[in-house]
Amino acid sequence: MDKILKAIFFCLLFLAGSTVKADIIFPAFISDGMVLQQQTNAPLWGKTSAGNRVTVVTSWNNKEYVTESDNRGYWKLRVETPGAGGPYSITFKEENNSITLQDILIGEVWLCSGQSNMEMPMKGFKNQPVENANMDILKSANPRIRLFTVKRNSTLAIQEDVTGEWAPATPASVKEFSATGYYFGRLLQEILDVPVGLVCASWGGSWIEGWMGTDMLQSFPEVRLPEKESDIREKNRTPTTLYNAMISPLVGFSIRGVIWYQGESNYDRYHNYTDLFKTMVDGWRSKWDQGPFPFYYCQIAPYDYALVTPEGEEVINSAYLREAQLNAERAIENSGMVVLLDAGSEKGIHPAKKQVPGERLALQALAKTYKIEGITADSPVYKEMEIRGDTVILSFDRTDMWITALNGELNHFTIAGSDRQFHKAEAWISRSKVYVKADMVKEPVAVRYAFENYVEGDLFGTEGLPVSSFRTDNW
Repeated sequence: MDKILKAIFFCLLFLAGSTVKADIIFPAFISDGMVLQQQTNAPLWGKTSAGNRVTVVTSWNNKEYVTESDNRGYWKLRVETPGAGGPYSITFKEENNSITLQDILIGEVWLCSGQSNMEMPMKGFKNQPVENANMDILKSANPRIRLFTVKRNSTLAIQEDVTGEWAPATPASVKEFSATGYYFGRLLQEILDVPVGLVCASWGGSWIEGWMGTDMLQSFPEVRLPEKESDIREKNRTPTTLYNAMISPLVGFSIRGVIWYQGESNYDRYHNYTDLFKTMVDGWRSKWDQGPFPFYYCQIAPYDYALVTPEGEEVINSAYLREAQLNAERAIENSGMVVLLDAGSEKGIHPAKKQVPGERLALQALAKTYKIEGITADSPVYKEMEIRGDTVILSFDRTDMWITALNGELNHFTIAGSDRQFHKAEAWISRSKVYVKADMVKEPVAVRYAFENYVEGDLFGTEGLPVSSFRTDNW
């Protein structure tokens, strides 16, 4: 039975609760070629006839696990996974059938999600390339990296399965896979020297509300929840529908953590983004029921949003959304944000530099999840200000090696007095602090750095990671 018929059969069985004796049917991501998270009790599940005894045997330890399907034919159990290795097999037996899944690797599994800058494949979008992708695709063959892309879907009803299949990294499969996700996984696999499985569930232009379940949005009365299928007017921008169709079916499949790149489509509704994002992360973690797994994410890159603002309307400053993402890092435990202030594109919302976010996300995981010492994953972050006469002195956290201006100058600071009018400022670095002043502001009260839509960041940690845009005021 080919994959399409198998998927259709799986869905029909789940919907109908058939009592006909049938083969064991699995969700698409439990299949030949999959990667299971190492050193855990990994859930496996499927569908067969009601009341069937299901026996599972794992080849890495020849251990036998037994369960029984319920009155609708559902069954689920957990298997102990060893340290990284493989390929292995898993055999599933029930009354009339025996199925063996082959070529299974044990390693590190990560979910990659978000909107177009996560979805953007290595081949790029039309007229929008990924930097150096052709050569990286050429060199990408690696059977210890496995890729699974969840096909786009948007539904009011919670789905049982997704459409997709596992594929080893080859030029043909990597070409079609998320560039940010691939660069993340490639560096992880190189440094950890273990199999890496990447599951990408993303959709360009999507709102964060679309990736949240109904229960997660109950505390946001301003979010209009769909009540019928006809309410799904924009498939990628309807609350709950992407969660229902593309995330909920994955829930329970053991993962090490999540990487996330989203926010461009919420830039004009930044006021509640921090709360939405934290609620989403908490909600996903609760559904997965495997504790506060790591959640690493990208701050959106600079872009001239005037290009997508209708004539006559006010141009919204996306620095406020970047600020909301920065605040989320403090609110969400076991999280980390990568700053991309040096990797944007003024005229394109899809920057070509996808290796930058992918590898900076990998740094977060390697430093914080895998505890590799000697590396830096976090950008310096603004801490506090001191006013001395006409000069403001800014201090930063996460600056063991102090800070630097990689291009030799700091050109993106502004300063304001009590009139709240900001003026371009002179700024310089002394040891771990930045000094800011302007001739037109004799009594400063506030400073902003790179607080605009498009900017090429010029303030960095000595290790090479850019400082986020920030402001000392709350005006």
